[in-house]
Amino acid sequence: MMACLLEAPLRISVLSEVTATSRHYVDRLFDPDPQNVLQGVIDMKNAVIGNNRQKANLIVLGAVPRLLYLLQQSSSSLELRTECAVVLGSLAMGTENNIKSLVDCHIIPALLQGLLCSDLIFIEACLRCLRTVFISPVTPVQLLYTDPTVIPHLMSLLSRSQHTQEYITQIFAHCCKTPEHQTVLFNHGAIQNIAPLLISPSFKVRMQALKCFSVLAYENAQVSMTLVNVLVDGEQLSQVFVRMMQRDKPIEMQLTAAKCLTYMCRAGAIRTDDNCIVLKTLPCLVRMCSKERLLEERVEGAETLAYLMEPDIELQRIASVTDHLVSMLADYFKYPSSVSAITDIKRLDHDLKHAHELRQAAFKLYASLGSNDEDIRKKITETENMMDRIVSGLSESSIKVRLAAVRCLHSLSRSVQQLRTSFHDHAVWKPLMKLLQNAPDEVLVMASSTLCNLLLEFSPSKEPILESGVIELLCSLTQSDSPALRVNGIWALMNMAFQADQKVKVEIVRALGTEQLFRLLSDPDTNVLMKTLGLLRNLLSTRPHIDQVMSSHGKQIMQAVTLILEGEHSIEVKEQTLCILANIADGNTAKELIMTNDDMLQKIKYYMGHSNVKLQLAATFCISNLIWNEEDGSQERQDKLRDMGFVDILHKLTQASDPNLCDRAKTAMQQYLA
Repeated sequence: MMACLLEAPLRISVLSEVTATSRHYVDRLFDPDPQNVLQGVIDMKNAVIGNNRQKANLIVLGAVPRLLYLLQQSSSSLELRTECAVVLGSLAMGTENNIKSLVDCHIIPALLQGLLCSDLIFIEACLRCLRTVFISPVTPVQLLYTDPTVIPHLMSLLSRSQHTQEYITQIFAHCCKTPEHQTVLFNHGAIQNIAPLLISPSFKVRMQALKCFSVLAYENAQVSMTLVNVLVDGEQLSQVFVRMMQRDKPIEMQLTAAKCLTYMCRAGAIRTDDNCIVLKTLPCLVRMCSKERLLEERVEGAETLAYLMEPDIELQRIASVTDHLVSMLADYFKYPSSVSAITDIKRLDHDLKHAHELRQAAFKLYASLGSNDEDIRKKITETENMMDRIVSGLSESSIKVRLAAVRCLHSLSRSVQQLRTSFHDHAVWKPLMKLLQNAPDEVLVMASSTLCNLLLEFSPSKEPILESGVIELLCSLTQSDSPALRVNGIWALMNMAFQADQKVKVEIVRALGTEQLFRLLSDPDTNVLMKTLGLLRNLLSTRPHIDQVMSSHGKQIMQAVTLILEGEHSIEVKEQTLCILANIADGNTAKELIMTNDDMLQKIKYYMGHSNVKLQLAATFCISNLIWNEEDGSQERQDKLRDMGFVDILHKLTQASDPNLCDRAKTAMQQYLA
């Protein structure tokens, strides 16, 4: 009770204080004399400059709707309308809450309407305010695209002055967030209209135009292919970007130009071995990673470089030997602040708060560098404390850092040598398993992919992981809605079952459950189906195992095999299925499940005569296993299969053009002659 009593009067006293100092500014906006109103707006403008408290007070007191009303009134003088736009622009320069209030009062449609006026000074004031509102993270960018006449009108205003060029390109650069936005801007002539601005005398205009091109080209082939052919004052656009990356240009310009060329390259418009990429863009981005640069520059440089070379092994090799990049990245963990910022306390404080962004960027770049080349991976893992850094990255509070660390780990886990050495030494699997407990899907996909690699038979981590309850975890992944997670869950189980002992196999079948196993065998995703067949093949790999699995699940497995061989499936899927059948034919008791199933024998016969050699080989393998001499009952099996016409087919296959098939058929024929 007490607290409530205390609170109410406090709130009143604060408001009354606010009202006293700012009320008269708002009152003057309602004066009947237009001259007094104008003077009131000018006084208000002077009162709010640099004064956030005053801005907030005026918004609370309702100044915004009145200013917007005056701005839109045709009876207001041009001077008054312009001053209103200037004050609104100043209010927008305050806090995010101020912007929210302005947007809620529908400032955007009012200002866009104002752009239809012919007076340049008024237009510039409206644009300046629009620019400030749109670059705030709290403003929904979609508001720029609501009215389809706005973008073409903004394009037409680009030629009016350097100010309109700067504000409009800045609005475009900030509001182009999706492929749809890119298309709208592209269709309204963004490229032709903005390209000439790259050689504007104003640095601000050049810079905003450059930013526009980076957001337009990102993952957009249509824009990128168009940019390649654009000429600016007779010079190719890519060459203009190359010039902007020169060391004497401001860092922001170098970085943004490098992003433009990176995006054009990734979209397929510039070859990865083009000089402008190898000799200019890549070295420029590596320079951005040095500890002389500010934190944001190092983050952006590393992330852009990671993106540039992600698909290309040659660029990865070049980057790995440029300017000691691998050891330069180790500094991302040690020195969040650049050398130049050491004297600036505010900067140091900022950098400590944002140091996690550096770690994320470093992990991303290491992941990209090491995604293909064994020597680079070795170089990375031998960098001081690298594995410890990754392990601690896996349990950081920032989800982005965890994702980047697991990406880095995944990249390194592609190396047999690293799996046998550094991964084992650092028990990497422990934090990885912990990460899999309750992570968002994108982390799960990466973490489970890495786990697949750790479960390969040559990896020393396999044993301890098995004891940690991983099987249940993987079985639950196979039930995910995400195909990528189902694939990884079943893939890891497949790797785990490879040459495993009976205990592990029985545990996998028990944990997965036959129902789920057969659900996966009819999964719409081919990758899931292939990996499930791979798992089944690994479960049925030695005679005692084959007989044991088939004695308990034979009927269902034969049913699944029938369905797949009859269904519309790829050659790979059918080949894998016939290989499973060949494994079943190799069992002591299991082979009877085939011999007593005439329908299945007819299917094998059909595939022995198939047009695809892989399927013929796999089917012949089945027959070979069924008629093998040294085994009980081989005589009866040979007789039955001779009567069904298999000997004639084998005889025909001994003349096959494929040497493997020919040999396989001859070996099978010899069983009859022995």
